[in-house]
Amino acid sequence: MIIHPGAAFRARQWPPDRFAQVAAELAGQGHRVVVTGGVTEIALARHVAALAGLPEESVLAGRTNLPELAALTAHAALVVCGDTGMSHLATAVGTPSVILYGPVPPALWGPPPGRPHIALWAGRRGDPHGDRPSEGLLEIGVPEVLDAVRRLRGVGVR
Repeated sequence: MIIHPGAAFRARQWPPDRFAQVAAELAGQGHRVVVTGGVTEIALARHVAALAGLPEESVLAGRTNLPELAALTAHAALVVCGDTGMSHLATAVGTPSVILYGPVPPALWGPPPGRPHIALWAGRRGDPHGDRPSEGLLEIGVPEVLDAVRRLRGVGVR
């Protein structure tokens, strides 16, 4: 399973500690969890992995180019990410995903209907280029994300 905590703007970035809680729960259920990101997101990915208690080798941020990331995503069981390029990549390769939307509704840029994706959105619009997580994004809790994962996976995640 892939956890991708980064986003181009903080307004679309769910808090790292929440991504870490999701990662820890998934790893605790026996799933192999990796944390991805670009070269500018290495510190964030390491932080999430450390908070989740994941081993250093689970951090793939900055270690994959786009074709490698696409292949990794295509073979992943699931992706958990925000409204960022990774969500589009998961959609393109058909990997189930839980996508967290903040200031922009999924109706604008979300996955097309009929695909194995769950878009979570609190219904609050805001500035997608803001320098802190949008209020709506902060309304999405870890239990909601884990419930979405469970619905997509069908088993194993409480």
